[in-house]
Amino acid sequence: MSTLQAAADPDAPLCSVTLPAEWDAEAASALAQLVPGAQAVDLAATASRWVDALAQDDATARSLVWLLLLRQAAPTEPVWSCAFDRPPGFIVNLAAFVSPGEGFAAETFVAAIRLLSSVLRNAARTTADQRNGELPLPDLLTPITQTPAGPAPRTESGQPQPPMVAGDILLTNLDACLAGVGLDYDSEDGRAAACAIATLATLTAHSGTGPESLPLPPVRTVLPGLSETLRAVWRDAAVATDTPLAPVETGFSTPGPVDALLGVEACGLAPVFSLLKPDGRLAASTLDRLAARDFTTETALAAALAGETVLPLPGPNAHMAMYRALTGFIDRMPARPDPAAQPLVRKLERGMRRALPQRQGGFTQKTSIGGHRLFLRTGEYEDGTLGELALTPTRESSMVKGLMESFGEAVSIGLQYGAPLDAYVSSFAYSCFGPSGTVEGDSVATYATSMLDYTFRALSEAYLGKKLPDGPHQDNQTDPDPLLPLDFPAQEGDPAPRKRGSLRLVS
Repeated sequence: MSTLQAAADPDAPLCSVTLPAEWDAEAASALAQLVPGAQAVDLAATASRWVDALAQDDATARSLVWLLLLRQAAPTEPVWSCAFDRPPGFIVNLAAFVSPGEGFAAETFVAAIRLLSSVLRNAARTTADQRNGELPLPDLLTPITQTPAGPAPRTESGQPQPPMVAGDILLTNLDACLAGVGLDYDSEDGRAAACAIATLATLTAHSGTGPESLPLPPVRTVLPGLSETLRAVWRDAAVATDTPLAPVETGFSTPGPVDALLGVEACGLAPVFSLLKPDGRLAASTLDRLAARDFTTETALAAALAGETVLPLPGPNAHMAMYRALTGFIDRMPARPDPAAQPLVRKLERGMRRALPQRQGGFTQKTSIGGHRLFLRTGEYEDGTLGELALTPTRESSMVKGLMESFGEAVSIGLQYGAPLDAYVSSFAYSCFGPSGTVEGDSVATYATSMLDYTFRALSEAYLGKKLPDGPHQDNQTDPDPLLPLDFPAQEGDPAPRKRGSLRLVS
């Protein structure tokens, strides 16, 4: 064990947090957030409270502690404070069930889900009278499950009353799990493996509730040995019963302190956004994907310096594709991702540059702004997003030409490090300085207030799908130049101006 100084947020005072030595500072901050206050926090003492409240025997208590220490599973945030006014839940770290060289431990995963489902049903039965956070109120004291000897409760119409939900099992860190078994998030095999793992969790959690609530297994499993485990779990779960157990629903986690405590890289089913940890070192998923491609850190660096794409990042539609693939294999899906509002290709951490491919798409546009020629060239990634900009004004001075080319290179570097194009457009569109005037050669604009105005309005239409209107014309300016005339107008009372001398030729 080690003791770190951490706080729930940057504005909160620091407190001492004791936790396993291999856990990092983010886990310490998450534990401080789970136990609010300025007092010292100890993981063992904090966990013992909810373990004693949930475990029905010593063996179950030891198993729950073991799952926590291995960072495989931990209860949801309310359970840490022993608040049972709503159904309890557990968050399961999928990546923690991947062993190096052995792949996904399906049998260990099934055993963990069975244990957590049993704990949740027991907690729902013993804490039913505390559920004041659910409606309708008359059902608060309704027994959650029925003993085999007792009759099933019925509604006023005589139909069997469905049992209340005992709790939730939320999966997380899916992308890091796929990286551990050597699969890419944005691939058919990756989605097939994710569907098989989600189905395995749902079948195990629904065991004992009757065959009507079971999802159909996916067609492909991809992972070795997973199909046999799926068939075995299906046989155990697809058994009719007159006394179904309280249902345990499956889903995916949302960002919170429990995910940080488990060392999660990406919450729920989202892809991993960064190749680096917050401290600048390579993330665990990055190391796994390099190993799957037979790369060491040294050879990967050499390949990246040579211009190769060592690890392709997920495309902007990868999150949505995974969401659609998993629908039907899990009880409750999270909010639908919006690729347009949050493109994944821009979620790059500082220090990581996304290199352009050797052969790239794009376009070259020749135009004229107020009679001054400009060549605009773009470079694109495989997904069609902008990654490079080159501006070359012709027939301009060497200083103007150098500044424009340097500006284009600076914008390119920013785009490759993840800067959003719309931020550039909002900053430089309608910038006013010469040369300006009528635009010839491109229908995107008829008038531009500067070369940069034209450039970023053209990029907005090509890559953002937004055509910006022309700015106000500045051709007919009636205001005099502030530097002219050189002689100020005479004011009343001023002395007469001195007569200037003349040049005389002397022979």
